[in-house]
Amino acid sequence: MRPRFTLAEVQAAALRIVDGDGLSGLSMRSLAAALGTGPMTLYNYVSNREGLEDLVAEAVIAGVEIPPPSDAWVDDVRSIATALWRAVRSHPNAIPLVLTRRTVSPSSYPAAEYLIDALSRGGLSDRGLLVAFRAVLSLVMGSAQVELARLVPEGERDQEQREIAGRIGELAGGAHRHIAALSRVSQRSNATEDFAGALELLLAGIGAQAG
Repeated sequence: MRPRFTLAEVQAAALRIVDGDGLSGLSMRSLAAALGTGPMTLYNYVSNREGLEDLVAEAVIAGVEIPPPSDAWVDDVRSIATALWRAVRSHPNAIPLVLTRRTVSPSSYPAAEYLIDALSRGGLSDRGLLVAFRAVLSLVMGSAQVELARLVPEGERDQEQREIAGRIGELAGGAHRHIAALSRVSQRSNATEDFAGALELLLAGIGAQAG
């Protein structure tokens, strides 16, 4: 007999709950209610709470918009890294799961395959390829972790960053002039620019290693 729901439908419903109510709002009961079924139905898809959380992490990564490939490997690495960052950042309540759950679902493979292919075309192989692959993912997830540290509505995140930087600068004063100076720069930056700049530094390093 055909399952009542596809796995993708269950994942999407679970992610909507986390987006709206946070991780504490996700349970077999709440997910069943969202799908209009009974909790026992969900045991056809997952066996426990951990399974639910895996579904959410996989749903976030599966939502990455895969860009069309180009002839320039560095452009493709930039594109897929940015797409990954945007996908993770758009679901701040799910960030803890993306950071802690090792997704093994095939739905997460397209983004990884795209990134590995682009890095391979840059001349990397074996150990160098693995290191570069992990470095890009570390930048994406590290940037996401910064977002996790300040869970506020997206439109308020950059303003909060500026306020924090201002307080740091005041506390640093003349005794720590480099910190004070950098805090002033930080007040003029935003998360998007910070990620893009960090990615360019990483790409330059990868390019030098591959070249």
